[in-house]
Amino acid sequence: MTMKVQNVSSRSQRDQRNATKRHGKNKWLKKLRNLDSALSSASSGTAKLEQQIAKREKPRLKRLKKYAKHVTLIPENSCTEERKVTFAHVHTNGGTELEGSCNSEDSQEWSAYAKSVLQNGVESSTLPDTEQLEKDGLQYHSQLDHAQNRAVLVLQQGQVLCFRGKCLLTCLYGRVEVVGFTIEEGQQSYPLFSPPSHCPLTITALGNNSNKNKKEGRLEAKAIVRKYLSSEPCKRLISEVESDSCVLLLEPLDTPLTRFLSSFSELHEVFGVNSRELRSQATIYNPALSAVGVTALRGPCAQGLVMSCSYREALSSLLSAWAGEFDSCPIILVCGGKNSGKSTFSRHLINSLLNHTASVEYLECDLGQTEFTPPGCLSLSTVTEPLLGPPFTHLRDPEHMVYYGQSDCQADIDRYLESLKSLWRHCSGESPVIINTMGWVKGQGFQILVDLIRLFSVTHVVQLSYGDIPQCQHLTPDCLRTAHGWQTHPPTPPTLTEESTSHLAVRSHVFINILSEFEGAGTSGKMRHQRSNELRDLALLSYFSQLQSTDPGPIRPLHCFIPYQVPHSSVAIGVTHCEVAPNHILYAANASLVGLCCLSEKVMGRGGPVVLSQTPICQCVGLGVLRGVDMAQGLYFLITPLSPSVLRHVNCLLLGEITLPKLLLTMQHGVEAELPYVTTDYSFELTGAGKLHVFKGLTRPGFLKSNN
Repeated sequence: MTMKVQNVSSRSQRDQRNATKRHGKNKWLKKLRNLDSALSSASSGTAKLEQQIAKREKPRLKRLKKYAKHVTLIPENSCTEERKVTFAHVHTNGGTELEGSCNSEDSQEWSAYAKSVLQNGVESSTLPDTEQLEKDGLQYHSQLDHAQNRAVLVLQQGQVLCFRGKCLLTCLYGRVEVVGFTIEEGQQSYPLFSPPSHCPLTITALGNNSNKNKKEGRLEAKAIVRKYLSSEPCKRLISEVESDSCVLLLEPLDTPLTRFLSSFSELHEVFGVNSRELRSQATIYNPALSAVGVTALRGPCAQGLVMSCSYREALSSLLSAWAGEFDSCPIILVCGGKNSGKSTFSRHLINSLLNHTASVEYLECDLGQTEFTPPGCLSLSTVTEPLLGPPFTHLRDPEHMVYYGQSDCQADIDRYLESLKSLWRHCSGESPVIINTMGWVKGQGFQILVDLIRLFSVTHVVQLSYGDIPQCQHLTPDCLRTAHGWQTHPPTPPTLTEESTSHLAVRSHVFINILSEFEGAGTSGKMRHQRSNELRDLALLSYFSQLQSTDPGPIRPLHCFIPYQVPHSSVAIGVTHCEVAPNHILYAANASLVGLCCLSEKVMGRGGPVVLSQTPICQCVGLGVLRGVDMAQGLYFLITPLSPSVLRHVNCLLLGEITLPKLLLTMQHGVEAELPYVTTDYSFELTGAGKLHVFKGLTRPGFLKSNN
């Protein structure tokens, strides 16, 4: 009897469990049916939106428009105490790091790193904690389109990507900011360069400023992602898309410049990460970003551009000046000591102004670290495109240029100032003008700054300084009333009669002081590709990379190009930095860098070379290499990226102190015998003989004393 009761009890329990399962199954089936109906209703709207997106034209390449002078000011209270927190070994604005590194150490770490991360290999020790990255906002959601070799990146509003490398960026949805320039959907693609010679670039997501509601914005962003990715990668990325997300398209950047620089073994990793970032494990492994040439950074190395409160306030004040506080266009002079952040601030200011105006005029007064030209040139350029990399990545032909031939002006200050005056005459005055100056701010350098402010009617003086002790006297209006320049003198005080009758105010300017708070301010770079001479070599290599073909292919060394033949009687030749006997000038000019200039008067020779008795101030159209001299036929052999139509107007060759990078001479590929113009068997007794100078990074004793 007991057994029967137990059987009945177990059967009833089993029937009850089966009924519960059927009820649960029916419950989930109802939910699935409801979900299917909801998806079907939403898919119709999504399908319509995808059809509209498909019919939409590809983002058009458009130039920056002349926007109205509307400026979004940076609030003064945005500078909190958190912004002033400094980290150990933070990248500096000028690319300076406090700890040096030798070439052998860099190469050893690079060889190990290239096998793991850069070649998409994975080391267990380098894989980051995904949960921690997500918590810190460093989990970058990206997917790679293997067919087109491009990556789609989704950034949430406020998210920042700090990276090394290079890529071509297109904003597909939303807005992002890079070095002060806002990139929106529908604009052209922009090349980004973030080499270890300078502080890393950052891409900041600004969200979407359209009037669409959240649902419409999210559907549009998802439809864009579906357009650029196949089904499987799209499913993994589309869940991260929100209405305020930014969708970016990143493509590998392959240009004649990048191919030419990478052909040299010493510059093979010029767009990689440096040894400091390797040792601190600052890189984030992301296969999609690595495939297009981007290495994300984290930690103290991912600070990017460090902006102090005074830095932000200066930008806000200058943008307000362009917005209409002044009747005429502002003329802004940027000055400060060496490695104080002048060039970085000028680039940031140019990009910020280009958000509101079509062009900015730029007067280059720094001979050693030029922005748009090879070193040794003074120039006036009209900037219409943003500057999203260091100077050697965006060289361009200026409207007017004078070849000075040296990296500083101490030898002939008068010729330096007269050259700048000749350039200033071509300034239109219809756009904001930025004047970049040298880091020479003491003694005669200070006098030159006083002259520039007076000669060019400067409206704003931005002076950058660092540390507790100022590097020079502040260039305030009161200072200019009594300071003596190299060519100018303070105005004479008016008499009592003149004061009572004159209604004209004394010309003045707005003085803005910026305290650079990035670590290493005022100290020169000590790592590879950060020293001033290396940056000058990169600029020259960038200039001669224009000789390479735009089509992908093998790199042609300099000696493989067919030179132009220029008769001795049609051009004059001169030396800018020293006196050379006329019968020795061709020995000095052979295999050297020369400025290609245009004299106003016609050159007429009588069979032999025409030698200039003094250095002229004239228009320079470019640089070239005097590959050889044929005295028998009376010909110069010249290699230059200039076109024949431009070269036809050249009638003057100027030899300066700027020399060819030694890489062009010591690494001539394809030469089996002895390298031309390079030898270890030489005699100093020969006129003009000398050895290649090797910079060993030694600090001057005077600089050590000043630091101590």
